[in-house]
Amino acid sequence: MAYPEKNTLFRVKDGDKLEFGRLYTYYRIPSLKFCVSLVKDEEEAENIVHEVFIKIWDKRDQIKPDLNFNSYLFTCLRNKAFDYLKEVKKSDLLKSQYLMRMETARVDDEDVENSKFTILHSAIDALSEKRKLILKMNVEEGKSYQEIAELLNISKNTVKNQLVKAKQILREKIDFASILT
Repeated sequence: MAYPEKNTLFRVKDGDKLEFGRLYTYYRIPSLKFCVSLVKDEEEAENIVHEVFIKIWDKRDQIKPDLNFNSYLFTCLRNKAFDYLKEVKKSDLLKSQYLMRMETARVDDEDVENSKFTILHSAIDALSEKRKLILKMNVEEGKSYQEIAELLNISKNTVKNQLVKAKQILREKIDFASILT
């Protein structure tokens, strides 16, 4: 059977979970291969595929069975992968900016160095215990999302979301403090 038949898409559009499961099973491997080719990370590729299929299920009423579902799916996967790559690039840029700031702090006098560390530490201390722990495990210990998720018995997406929120809070507090000085 060639997928997806119009009937399959109509049934998915009507909320048929079994048909959606078949659709997912049919497209899972090609979708993963496609995403891995873009992001070069199997775990993230798996996350992207899951997120796209969740989005398709959530917006199933907008499926147009007369149009090319294959094209729609792979366009969604590509866009999600590109969003992920932009986020990684931004994260790498922030990391390098952070390292440059830390290097600058070493060159400056002790007062400036102490104030930057104080700002950073107070910003970190203001995080919730869970975010602090996840941030420490990722940044200081170099653990992957998967390792942290397994150690803390939480999902990898939870780890990712907590890190994104923690880094956002730190950025905001550090940027605000630098405006004041």
